[in-house]
Amino acid sequence: MNSIRERLLREVLARLSVAVAPVPVLRYPTVPVTREASPALLMFAEGDSITAHANNLVDRILILRLTVIARGDDGFDQADRTLVVAHAALLADPNLGGLAIAVREIDCEWDAEDADAGAIALPARYEVRYRTHAIDLTKTG
Repeated sequence: MNSIRERLLREVLARLSVAVAPVPVLRYPTVPVTREASPALLMFAEGDSITAHANNLVDRILILRLTVIARGDDGFDQADRTLVVAHAALLADPNLGGLAIAVREIDCEWDAEDADAGAIALPARYEVRYRTHAIDLTKTG
């Protein structure tokens, strides 16, 4: 069985994929997004930290970064609309089907990055609070 962290990432990926379709959602893409693949929503796990230990339970925070890549004359509009839909999908069920304690937005950089001749990259970060057993990462606490 996968860890709670991996199950959370898969749950977020599934929810975002449905919400922003037909825009593809890519988890940790290893190659740059091509012009033909834009717009796209990229999902990165930036880190996972422990915030507390109590009674064999561990409270954790998983930091997610969602970045919309868009191009063209309406790139800003595409990126903004995609991020609006992704945000709503992520926060519609802040317990992510019982896997998480809470999801909250941390920040969003609304400045475009000129990644390549007209490419827009809009990142937003989220905190996913969850709990596991101290000796079994596959069990919620």
